[in-house]
Amino acid sequence: MLVSKVLAKVKAHFSDQEGSHDWFHIERVWKMSLLLHQKEGGDKELIELCALLHDISDHKYNGGDFLKGGQVAKEWILACGGSLAIANRVAEVIPGISYKGAEVTEVRLPIEGVIVRDADRLDAIGAIGIARAFAYGGSRKRPLYNPNIKPVMHASKEAYLNSKTHTVNHFYEKLLLLKTLLLTNTAKEIANDRHVFMESFLDQFYKEWNVEH
Repeated sequence: MLVSKVLAKVKAHFSDQEGSHDWFHIERVWKMSLLLHQKEGGDKELIELCALLHDISDHKYNGGDFLKGGQVAKEWILACGGSLAIANRVAEVIPGISYKGAEVTEVRLPIEGVIVRDADRLDAIGAIGIARAFAYGGSRKRPLYNPNIKPVMHASKEAYLNSKTHTVNHFYEKLLLLKTLLLTNTAKEIANDRHVFMESFLDQFYKEWNVEH
């Protein structure tokens, strides 16, 4: 089965990746995508393949190539015995999944891509989203917070990618915006509690940062 072959290959590839974008992140996105599929429909095989391969060559790790992920996903599917037709469909979806900046226009995706993008964004908010944000920030040697550096609503994917900031800014530049960018009704419902949790976390963070009683 194609999905099983791709899953095994992806799991091995991400076994030593840092915690914000490791195999467990991909597994959660895959499982959430299947949950959304149950309510929202779409081609199950395409959804699973896109979920499993959505970070296969993430621009944050490959030197800033925003299209390479789709190309690598296509190569992997063909190597696992998939048809050219399904490989091309996955390759078209993958580049449109990742968030690229607050003021960057979102690309239109088929329902399968929308489901995976929503699932990926749900994993970027709530308790796990907070943990992932600080894990990624630590991997890039970013400070937790610097009150002198304000958030920026990036107008281009390049500006967002190359931003040098602190992790708390990431909440305002991405995480707190994601709830309004979700497109499926199921994802919107799931996002509510996670969004509130992030707001509560920030309130507590500032109290402790400012040494308030």
